Amino acid sequence: MSVYRFSVIVEKDKDGYFASCPELQGCYTQGTSYEETIENVKDAIALHVADRIEAGEEIPQSDSVSLTSLEIAI
Repeated sequence: MSVYRFSVIVEKDKDGYFASCPELQGCYTQGTSYEETIENVKDAIALHVADRIEAGEEIPQSDSVSLTSLEIAI
């Protein structure tokens, strides 16, 4: 069994939470709570990686991820 590390972005809006994995294009999910969304994105990543392995595709890994929040006055 291999272990992989991926970055995950979780955003909250009026409808709940949305999570995506930048390294795996098209890998995203949602949930009504933060905890549910984290569990959902873990499942989505596992399925995405399993499909890539089965297809003989490379599993992309990031060396470093930086996230910040910016305030822009207009």
